[in-house]
Amino acid sequence: MDLVLDPPRGVSPILLGMTLDEALAAVPREWGESRVLRRPSRNSAKASWTLDHVGVQALIEGGTRVTAIELWWPGEGRASSTRVLLDGDEVFTTPARELFARAVDRGWRVDTSQPEYPVIPGVSLGFTRQTSQEVERDTDGLPRCVTSVLVGSKDYYDYRYE
Repeated sequence: MDLVLDPPRGVSPILLGMTLDEALAAVPREWGESRVLRRPSRNSAKASWTLDHVGVQALIEGGTRVTAIELWWPGEGRASSTRVLLDGDEVFTTPARELFARAVDRGWRVDTSQPEYPVIPGVSLGFTRQTSQEVERDTDGLPRCVTSVLVGSKDYYDYRYE
């Protein structure tokens, strides 16, 4: 199965701006049973699925609509038939340096000022390059590939630039 990142719209079939119920209804049965966590006191919720070891979360942060979708790599020593794609690049197996160089080639700005949490503002993609697991690392000590990716609205990472 391919999960295609479509920033800043979402990861089909989950789109930013959906209600939690709409997101749950949009997900095909093949994704399996969803786990839902609601935090009424914080006005937030999260629905999650695991697709052949790839974690998927639809996040509702401070409201009633999906504000972000985050995907997590399968983990050390785990392979997955589920691919997470960004313009044809497999996010969790393409070396981060290549992934970010291709983003720059597309005309996007990649902010690596926080090396463990690089972002592509305006598009809006956020990545994690952090893990306690024993994985191949770049010369800078960071995991060679990203370990998670988040798709948010165009202004999702604006707080980093205020």
